[in-house]
Amino acid sequence: MTTVLITGANRGIGLEFARQYAADGARVLATCRDPDHAEALKALAGDVTVHRLDVTDFAGVDALVETLAGEAVDILVANAGMLSSGQRAGAVDFEIWEEELKVNTMGPIKVALAFLPHLKRGTGRRIALLSSTLASIADNTSGAYIHYRSSKAGLNAAGRSLAADTAGDGMIVLMLHPGWVQTDMGGPHAAITPAVSVQGLRRVIAEAGPENSGRFFAYDGRELPW
Repeated sequence: MTTVLITGANRGIGLEFARQYAADGARVLATCRDPDHAEALKALAGDVTVHRLDVTDFAGVDALVETLAGEAVDILVANAGMLSSGQRAGAVDFEIWEEELKVNTMGPIKVALAFLPHLKRGTGRRIALLSSTLASIADNTSGAYIHYRSSKAGLNAAGRSLAADTAGDGMIVLMLHPGWVQTDMGGPHAAITPAVSVQGLRRVIAEAGPENSGRFFAYDGRELPW
């Protein structure tokens, strides 16, 4: 049985990942900051276990590692993230920027590094880091979103190094753009539903080989510019 660990699984894309993997018979280790109020997650059918995790609480990450000691994880989906508004050059808030860097850049990498022993015990050995097309420096012609762009570009850079550093262990590390998705973050007028996004993302994750590790893909399989 495939075991999938998902961060930020209580809503949006993370919840849809949990729903789809569980529906396909995977064992899902679903994490979120407040399981007590994760009713939709706890209501999912299938083999879904909910764990408390704030990716910015590094001691808490280590505690979950101990809780799951000896487990094998085949796929790690680092989905938890935040998006603050605006952030044009005249409106940068350095405290919020620092928080966004910790949530979007440091948190996913901390989780990935902490769970490497679990991934090595698995057969899938896949790490999916949820990024964004806004991370692309080459594609940035409109400006704004300084906090978010930099945090996701940092995630991409760290993920690229993680791919190189873990290639000898057979890890496949992917930076993935989910599309503009109808979630609390993307808004109701976004282009695609969580179901469409996650179906595509899961296909990219499943079909990726070692030659794809350390690369940046959209949910529809297109490779994106750095």
